[in-house]
Amino acid sequence: MLTKLEALILGIIQGLTEFLPISSTGHLFLGRNLFGLQEAGLLLDTMLHVGTLLAVLVFYKDEFIKIIKNPFSKLTLLLIVGTIPAVIFGLAFKDYIEEISKTGVTIGWEFLITGLFLWLADSVKNGFKKMDDISYKDALIIGTFQAVAIMPAISRSGMTIVAALWRKLDRETAAYFSFLLSTPAIAGAIVLQTKDLLGGAGEEISLSALLVGIVSSAIFGYIAVKWMIGYLRKHSLKPFAIYVWALGLLVLFFQFTGKF
Repeated sequence: MLTKLEALILGIIQGLTEFLPISSTGHLFLGRNLFGLQEAGLLLDTMLHVGTLLAVLVFYKDEFIKIIKNPFSKLTLLLIVGTIPAVIFGLAFKDYIEEISKTGVTIGWEFLITGLFLWLADSVKNGFKKMDDISYKDALIIGTFQAVAIMPAISRSGMTIVAALWRKLDRETAAYFSFLLSTPAIAGAIVLQTKDLLGGAGEEISLSALLVGIVSSAIFGYIAVKWMIGYLRKHSLKPFAIYVWALGLLVLFFQFTGKF
C-alpha cells in the first residue's frame, strides 16, 4: 500500500524529472521499484501526471488564456502540429511501450541515449529564434523528437530542448517552447491512462496518498519549469548528460548482475 511519505517522494520525483531533461518515467519506475510498488503503476503515474499538468497550466496561464480567446492563433496551430507525431507514435506503439515500461528492460540504454543527445546538443551555438519566429516545420521536428520520448527513459523535455536548439531557437525559448508543448502530450497521456483505468486496470490506493502525490508533483513541477528556463539561458546541459549516463550504467550493472 502506498504511504503518504512514498507518495510525497514520488510526487517530488515526477515534478522535477518531468521538466528536467532526465526522464520522469524512468525515474518513477526506479522509485516504485525502490519502494516495492511495482503494482501501483498505472493509477499512480496518471495521478502524478495530473500534478505536473496543473503545474504547467499555471505557469503558462497567460498563453492558455490567449489560446482560449483566439483558438485559431499561430500558437495553437504550432502546438497541434508539434503534437501530431506523439499521437501517431503513441497509438502505433502503445502496447509495446506499455510492455517495456512494466519491465524496465530498456531503461538503462535509454538513459544513455538521452545523455548522448544532451551532450551533442550542448555544442550547438546559441540560436536566434524567439517564440514569434518558430515555424510549423520547427514545431513538427521538435514534436517528432518528443514522440521518440514515448520510450520509458528517453527524456521528453530533453529531446524537445535538443531539437529546439538544433532548429536555432535561442536557449531560453527552446526550454520555454519545450514545456509549453508538453501540455497536450501530458494531457493526452492522462486521457489514455484514464481510459485503461476505467477498463479495470486500476489499483487501490488511498485518496489521501494520491492527493499528497498530486500536490507535491504540481509544486515541484512548477519549480522545475521556472528553474530550468532560467538555467538554460547561460548554463550547460552536460551535467544532466553525465547524470543520466551514470544512472544508465548503474541500472545496466544491476540488470546484468540480476540484482534488479
